Amino acid sequence: MPAVLCIENLGKTYPGGLTALKSVNLTIQQGEIFALLGPNGAGKTTLIGIVCGLVNATTGRVLAAGHDVKREPRAARRLIGLVPQELATEAFETVEAAVKFSRGLYGHPPDQALVERVLRRLTLWDKRDTKIMALSGGMKRRVMIAKALVHEPKILFLDEPSAGVDVELRRDMWQAVRDLRDAGVTIILTTHYIEEAEEMADRIGVINKGELILVEDKTELMRKLGRRELRLHLTDALHEVPSPLAAYSLTLIDGGLTLVFSFTDEAGQERIPTLLRDVSLAGLNFRDLQTQQTSLEDIFVSLVKER
Repeated sequence: MPAVLCIENLGKTYPGGLTALKSVNLTIQQGEIFALLGPNGAGKTTLIGIVCGLVNATTGRVLAAGHDVKREPRAARRLIGLVPQELATEAFETVEAAVKFSRGLYGHPPDQALVERVLRRLTLWDKRDTKIMALSGGMKRRVMIAKALVHEPKILFLDEPSAGVDVELRRDMWQAVRDLRDAGVTIILTTHYIEEAEEMADRIGVINKGELILVEDKTELMRKLGRRELRLHLTDALHEVPSPLAAYSLTLIDGGLTLVFSFTDEAGQERIPTLLRDVSLAGLNFRDLQTQQTSLEDIFVSLVKER
């Protein structure tokens, strides 16, 4: 896939001396969903602000589909949609009027059919004549997404899009995001709901203290840094791991009632049948067994703590 967004040696230092970004390099492919994760104050919003032309970089450059966002701001901005974290909408406007106005801001001619498609896609068509002030927080966020989409951007930034959205609306919203990706729109999102990034994203980036510390395909990241466990719940407590099982590096928890076998790859998984056989040969009985896998949230927390 061709690159639609190229960020090169991007840095930002504010007048007071605060360095928000430190030489960030990142390439986003067309049609992918890229999740940018990081703790509060890590630099996510600054990075988005620079790409969207709202903040001036101190060093480096950003190319949106080949257009330099600083030297060709109008051409670049026409390609980018932004749904900010804060709910900032025209309270006394109707939904349809607000969306139409946003399209005009980018110099596009009126297109009623397109406006209707966007509103229907986000389940807003029935609310088109409703004033925004009368909508729930979740519906207001949908209006902001509609406003960001109506000028047909190639790149869509979603900054904490699920904040304040109930579970049902969140599920519908993510289906809309998948539909956009399938239509060729590149999605870059930040979220505190890491399980959503785990479900939705093609690639994951982790930023901390202004530095991009990791960019990885999600599946590969889970394979490389994820950890799986097999837990055997014993019928009788042990004081120590029997010597015939020493080669498996097992640990005892729950007062000696649970044996834990940790592994990270297929080779470890292939040892499970042999382990179960050796447990039986050692005269141990277990009443239950379970497996569990490290989540993306676990990996994210460990990466940030390391830094």
